[in-house]
Amino acid sequence: MAFLSDTLSRVQPSATIAVTQKALELKRAGRDVIGLGAGEPDFDTPEHIKDAAIRAIRDGRTKYTAVDGIPELKEAICAKFARENNLTYTPAEISVGTGGKQVLYNALMATLNPGDEVIIPAPYWVSYPDMVLLAGGTPVPVAATAADNFKLKADVLEAAITDKTKWIILNSPSNPSGAAYSHTELKALTDVLARHPHVWVMTDDMYEHLVYDEFVFRTPAEIEPALKDRTLTVNGVSKAYAMTGWRIGYAGGPAHLIKAMAKIQSQSTSNPCSISQFATVEALNGPQDHIAANNKVFRERRDLVVSMLNQARGIHCPTPEGAFYVYPSCEGTIGRTTASGKTLETDEDFVTELLEHEGVAVVQGSAFGFAPHFRISYATSTTALEEACIRIQRFCGSLR
Repeated sequence: MAFLSDTLSRVQPSATIAVTQKALELKRAGRDVIGLGAGEPDFDTPEHIKDAAIRAIRDGRTKYTAVDGIPELKEAICAKFARENNLTYTPAEISVGTGGKQVLYNALMATLNPGDEVIIPAPYWVSYPDMVLLAGGTPVPVAATAADNFKLKADVLEAAITDKTKWIILNSPSNPSGAAYSHTELKALTDVLARHPHVWVMTDDMYEHLVYDEFVFRTPAEIEPALKDRTLTVNGVSKAYAMTGWRIGYAGGPAHLIKAMAKIQSQSTSNPCSISQFATVEALNGPQDHIAANNKVFRERRDLVVSMLNQARGIHCPTPEGAFYVYPSCEGTIGRTTASGKTLETDEDFVTELLEHEGVAVVQGSAFGFAPHFRISYATSTTALEEACIRIQRFCGSLR
């Protein structure tokens, strides 16, 4: 009898974590590697947030808390949703988890039955399909093509909905493409969803504050209030507040769903770190100046990377509206041969050979359900990005 669960055979390890780990291993072995796989700001957590955590420690706030969040944090989240998203929630409609990933996972675990389908626009964050599989559901990837700027169109969504559809997961701005839905684009989707009352909406708004060029962020329940009673609006402090290691995500949704998610959490991790929760209260209620300052740097890096990648032979890189990723096509390199004699047949071949020949670690597009592309995170130093792009240009130029 096999010792490991059959469920485990249906899922894959995170490709983004694998690339980051591989880059670290090569660095430890003495290789000159530039890692562009991690979805993590290189900025430090702002001082006022760190100070709040230190105060929490000194005040002895180091005990267990309520399973899904302290009252102070739930109130801060309610205020954030009202202030920034025109959404009204009560504390009973708020869930706090150990990162956005746990919040998403709890919701899927609490709602999916075998045969339930979850529509996932592709390219997608690597974890969505596997979380659906772990929860017993069926992921249904639906292509959001490069021609459509990696955004799901209303007619494509309409065609994908069946009587088995339980959820759609919308991520804007997107990991991996950086694509963000405008008010008009989102309204077209919410109009479709309004006609299908059995479909619930899960929005991953983790990159909400990382938008550029005057783009105005909107979330589905804000666009279409009639959807609010079947929408889980997920967010967190990892990206905009440079708090990835603090592991705090949160969501607003109907009280009965939030209660079910708390039940799942009570039998898995229990409460998120108490110190991180008090730090997050300060993050949401305190000064927000660092967001605009960081975004200015991110936008400059985005423009640099897009410009330099579009000068690489066989690469086409669109300009994204948000997040800190670009998702260039490497289709023009497929079929070409490296200096060592390897013919590139897939985007995985491209990223493998790029790492081998030039020491640049990126993530293949096939991991995100949409090939032949690759993802670069520009949440690293401008100097490292410039050198990485020079190496990519050199690699592409060497192909024959």
